[in-house]
Amino acid sequence: MMNTIKNNIKRIAAALCLAAVTAMPAMAQFDMSKMHLTVDWQMNSPLSTDYADRISGWGMNYELTYNVTPRWDLGLFASFHTNHKYIDRSTIQLSETESLTTDQSRSAFQVPFGVTTSYSLSGNRYIRPYIGAKVGTMFARNTTYFADRGLYDSAWGFYASPEIGLRIYPTGGHWGFHIAGYYSYGTNKTSTLTTDIDGQSNAGFRLGVIF
Repeated sequence: MMNTIKNNIKRIAAALCLAAVTAMPAMAQFDMSKMHLTVDWQMNSPLSTDYADRISGWGMNYELTYNVTPRWDLGLFASFHTNHKYIDRSTIQLSETESLTTDQSRSAFQVPFGVTTSYSLSGNRYIRPYIGAKVGTMFARNTTYFADRGLYDSAWGFYASPEIGLRIYPTGGHWGFHIAGYYSYGTNKTSTLTTDIDGQSNAGFRLGVIF
């Protein structure tokens, strides 16, 4: 399963690199009217770990894209998200001779950014379903608060995220609304108070405005 995910990530990265090279001649004739800024509120649920696996709406997504062709967009993205989880008081065995009895407040913070691309499945002026992908890097920080202390670990990793969505333009013009569902995977490796996390996957959706 893990090898399949990594192979798919490599294929997506290669496709995006090829898309960027192909787009260079088209973007040489730059037209500001073809540029869009998308601002999304984001709902996210971790899948690969129970460290902080509560679904959360503490996130945002930003995209600056350019219409390379009438159906194909290419640009940059950056987003952030925080998931939380509270663990009741329990005894944690730290080693053969040490244990800790405490409750825990866990916080998982993720900041991915990089390149985004999408292809519209329809040329309709008002409603445009699309498929897309994001590839880049992600900063992840997992923090466990207990008693009067906190323990955290952070790491950088490779990030990939396929998505499917809908762009709605009420007037058929430049501005509109955005709806998307996504899956994401980051190769980040971090250590926590109770376990090690090797890779982080998430699923969620976004609601936003296109300018």
